[in-house]
Amino acid sequence: SSSKITFLQQTCPAPVEPPKWFGPTGPICEDFPEEEDLILTRKLAKTLQSYDIYESKQELKHRYDADFSHVTNVPEVVKAKVGGKVLPFGSYHLGVDSKGADIDALCVGPGFLDRKDFFTSFFEKLKAQEEVKDIRAIEQTYVPVIKLTYEGIEMDLVFGRLAQRSVPEKLNLLDDRYVLGLDKRCIRSLNGYRVTEEILQHVPNVHNFRIALRVIKLWAKQRNIYSNLLGFLGGVSWAILVARICQMYPNATPATLVIKFFKVYSTWVWPFPVHLHRVKNRLDPNMWNPNVNPSDRCHQMAIITPAYPQQNTSVNVSRSTLAVLTKEIKRGHAIAQKIQQKEANWSKLFEKQDFFDKYQLQGFLSCLTLVLSCGSKLTRFKV
Repeated sequence: SSSKITFLQQTCPAPVEPPKWFGPTGPICEDFPEEEDLILTRKLAKTLQSYDIYESKQELKHRYDADFSHVTNVPEVVKAKVGGKVLPFGSYHLGVDSKGADIDALCVGPGFLDRKDFFTSFFEKLKAQEEVKDIRAIEQTYVPVIKLTYEGIEMDLVFGRLAQRSVPEKLNLLDDRYVLGLDKRCIRSLNGYRVTEEILQHVPNVHNFRIALRVIKLWAKQRNIYSNLLGFLGGVSWAILVARICQMYPNATPATLVIKFFKVYSTWVWPFPVHLHRVKNRLDPNMWNPNVNPSDRCHQMAIITPAYPQQNTSVNVSRSTLAVLTKEIKRGHAIAQKIQQKEANWSKLFEKQDFFDKYQLQGFLSCLTLVLSCGSKLTRFKV
């Protein structure tokens, strides 16, 4: 019998482990950077510094101290009302917030707390604090929010409650069990943090991702295409697009990632979706799926959140704004090629163009009319 076992061990191949990669498909290239790539990255970093997008050490400390998840002088009764967990998300949690940017924070509470308490008693307790200014509650929106200024730092607070009596000390909100059975408002509130954390979990090198995303955000703002409200793309959309490039080129430098960003998306066939991982439960009606949901078939672009229930972050993109986005990405690709060939500097990529020089006033007013007519739909994803 021992000889049979030996024979089987020799003839039967060992089980093959599935390939390990971060995205829905394997990487396009896993080459490590060469000296030229490192030089390009150093030049890019120097150019970024010149645009004064980074906060000083003092400003960073002030923002960190103002972050509600680290505040120590908030009364215990307020913390109890919140539920004991306050988690930052958005650009601040991604590590790409710029000077003067606000902080998005999720307040997590147990199931017995009423959402109404967050916008009444908790709101009043915040309002009574000396450090809090300009506080207002906005309940009739896609994601209800309390907006305020805390020691000069603007903050957006959202509330989500869990379907259990207490909030665990070690809370892993990426576990889908926490959102199953919750009402839609709580799911939307929780998903701000869940999406941000999923993005960070799905990139091979967070440091390089952050630098590349800072570049793309600066470029988009300089070119007037950083706005979910006006039918372009907001922060979460740009973050997902950059994260997907990081998955395709896991060992690339930030400069190479930026160059590949423009190369890949200059030829992308929209509305073919951008995902950060393979999608499960494809028949779930709560998830973005044009095969199941007829309304999803009308979307011009599809940039899908990585957290359940997966949603399209680019629903506001129209045919005309898609044309502008495509044109700008192709312009970026042409400049990136020149930078590679040492025929242009990184500053060329960030050249600012006046909005009214680029778009006729009539077109802008038409866009503004569309914005006003769409109402709450446009608050779905943060601008």
